[in-house]
Amino acid sequence: MFKNLLKNTDYIALAAMLLLFVIGVVAIFSAGYMTDLNKDEYIKQIVWFGLAFVLMVIVWAFDYSIFGVVGYIIYGINLILLVAVLFMPSLMGASSWFNLGGVLYQPSELMKIGYILSMAKMISKFLDINPIEKKKRIMFCIGMGALLIVPVVLILLQPDFGTAVVFLSISAFMIFKMGIKYRYILVVFVIAIALLPVIYFFVLNPTQQERIKVFIDPSLDPLGSGYNAIQSKIAVGSGMLLGTGFLKGTQTQYGYLPIKSSDFIFSVISEEFGFVGSVAVIVLFTVLLLRIIRVSRNARDHFASYAVMGIAGMFAFHFIENIGMTIGLLPITGVPLPFVSYGGSNLITNCLAMGIVLNVSARKSNNMFLD
Repeated sequence: MFKNLLKNTDYIALAAMLLLFVIGVVAIFSAGYMTDLNKDEYIKQIVWFGLAFVLMVIVWAFDYSIFGVVGYIIYGINLILLVAVLFMPSLMGASSWFNLGGVLYQPSELMKIGYILSMAKMISKFLDINPIEKKKRIMFCIGMGALLIVPVVLILLQPDFGTAVVFLSISAFMIFKMGIKYRYILVVFVIAIALLPVIYFFVLNPTQQERIKVFIDPSLDPLGSGYNAIQSKIAVGSGMLLGTGFLKGTQTQYGYLPIKSSDFIFSVISEEFGFVGSVAVIVLFTVLLLRIIRVSRNARDHFASYAVMGIAGMFAFHFIENIGMTIGLLPITGVPLPFVSYGGSNLITNCLAMGIVLNVSARKSNNMFLD
């Protein structure tokens, strides 16, 4: 049994993940090298990864047929926590975290896993419904819509626009896999464009509105809201081809680069390891995403296939948004770079997601169960 699981596991995806983590630890070490406040973050990241890796192996070991029920449980618990967290003190402009004795827990992180598994389970049931049972199919569609809308609204109330969009990306990947007709996609796109003014004026808080203005023109507030974007682009640009050298980045080491161990970790890599280091990260993420999509295509049933595709959507948005915001192509949202950015909650969520991917990759045939 275990021999078969080990044989079929996607080791290319696992290797890409591990390499990204190693690059992240090196960058986090550099980010905290000249400061006393963040000097030991790389050690904490290694400890978090040790815990996350154990959880990943546990997830890999059990047959994924139980994950549908587990997904609903995770979804329900974190839905309650998403309501409760709204009454917590604001941290960095949002009520998104519980402070558990000095350890910050963000319920929206594990909610991603709960949502992916729950939505995959509902889609698998929906696909089994006879097309002539239109009322039942409509009810399932309403249920799937509610499954998405409720956590997104609660996360927007925190407010955390970046994380809310992650859920939309997850849904988009799953919906595309369902083979939705392009005219429906066009309708949704038009509605989304029409809702942009409503979101801007009535959903986003003043800080988030300011981020969008500064994204369009950082020079509007070079020492305030535009500071992060300007310093990040300076760091990325100063790396040139081969970088300034490890622990030799001016922006990184002398404190010009903000939130450098988490949000702007890619800027640290770009400055000190240059274009070559940046491309290495992008190539590893591309390989990881392609392998995940491959696992989804080869999965033995609908539930597994859609769960893995949802994970691809989660990683893809984080990857594109984080790198995009560091080079000035996308607004700054505070979305971390998977396996690279510092942070326990996000690292555990990502490793749990990878555990699901490896689990599905290891069970391509119906006789491979762990009893």
